[in-house]
Amino acid sequence: MSDELSLIALFISGFISATLLPGGSEALLVWQLNENIHSATSLWIAVTAGNVLGGIVTFLMGWGIACYYPLRVFNKPRQQQAQRWIQKYGALSLLLSWLPIIGDPLCFMAGWLKTRFMLSVLMLTLGKGIRYLIIVGLM
Repeated sequence: MSDELSLIALFISGFISATLLPGGSEALLVWQLNENIHSATSLWIAVTAGNVLGGIVTFLMGWGIACYYPLRVFNKPRQQQAQRWIQKYGALSLLLSWLPIIGDPLCFMAGWLKTRFMLSVLMLTLGKGIRYLIIVGLM
């Protein structure tokens, strides 16, 4: 894989991992760290940027759907849990947006409940960035 394509692949993997689709950005990050083609900083920036952008897309999906279905009631336990967290802690809940299973519903629900966008993006970035920083630090 060429040098540029490896960073693009890591960005895309981070993006997919943060949307409602499953992904394996951590495994690709670890593999690329071991390949030593790029600096750890470059890899961290690429995967974090992709993951944050994916979280923003999920947030905006929630925002958009709320415009069309403002009275929709969520039935799934993960959605209800995410709704409770966002209602109780607001955008701070998005520090946990990197968590498997609950992270995507948190981003979606934050958008659906129309939390403050810039604060939400900041919390998304901090949570996701710190998670990848820990992975980089362990390698």
